[in-house]
Amino acid sequence: MNFRKGDRIKMMTGSDRGKAGAVLAAFPKERRIVAEGINVKKKHMRPRKQGQKGELVRMPMPFPASRAALVCGTCDKPTRVGRQSTEGGKARVCKKCGSTL
Repeated sequence: MNFRKGDRIKMMTGSDRGKAGAVLAAFPKERRIVAEGINVKKKHMRPRKQGQKGELVRMPMPFPASRAALVCGTCDKPTRVGRQSTEGGKARVCKKCGSTL
């Protein structure tokens, strides 16, 4: 999976198509990610203390990573990701402009 925490992504499919945001969490084993402002659901929270009221909280939920594309910092377009060997290991490379991500 090519997404890491802090990466900028753009949604390609679904009801949130066209929205962009930063990755908050990545779950590589499940191939799912959580991004700010994307796939936001309402969750009912119970009151925890005496006299406190319950509340409705909006929180981003995980979605499949295949629905999103990484946004290149150089060309500022959604792109596919390639791998390139460097002296420090492997680096992620933008398939459109060739710059490292």
